[in-house]
Amino acid sequence: MHSICVYCGSSAGAAPLYAQAARALASEMVSDNIALVYGGGNVGLMGIIADEVLRLGGEATGVIPRALLDKEVGHLGLTRLHIVKDMHERKAMMADLSDGFIAMPGGIGTLEELFEVFTWSQLGLHDKPIGLLNVGGFYDGLISFMQHIVAERFLRPEQAALLLTEATPAALVERFKSYQPDHLNKWTLPAGSIYP
Repeated sequence: MHSICVYCGSSAGAAPLYAQAARALASEMVSDNIALVYGGGNVGLMGIIADEVLRLGGEATGVIPRALLDKEVGHLGLTRLHIVKDMHERKAMMADLSDGFIAMPGGIGTLEELFEVFTWSQLGLHDKPIGLLNVGGFYDGLISFMQHIVAERFLRPEQAALLLTEATPAALVERFKSYQPDHLNKWTLPAGSIYP
């Protein structure tokens, strides 16, 4: 585990605990010599986690589309900042540079990035760990909805289990370090074995 892509808000959110969790995640990653890959912004949780990684002596790589460089206030003090043409190139590069993916609290963009890599995992396009950092129960509703999707048989329990969930950065990073992919994807099980 050399690098983790962190998806998070360009806002700091309503509660101080989100920023605290961003700094705690930065600390866990740096102490384990894990580099940060993220969206390249200098505002909100994006800026907080990048600044903390850098302050602690770690590496932070940002990937930002040229059109968002000003809107998200591109972070010019990173170890590396890749300026790309669009969101598709951004997400592809972030995925290529990362050994795993963590979604912190964030908005629609964070969810879109999370579910794209989750879909890629379900389809067997990668076998990297994906996690929700469920700070203060932020993702409780999403976790409940995932259980509903499984109950309604649009997702197998084994596929839902690909999304690791922990309330603290330490616990989630530890699970990433010991992660063993099972190479299960949407198309590999024999007919008739899709659901229990």
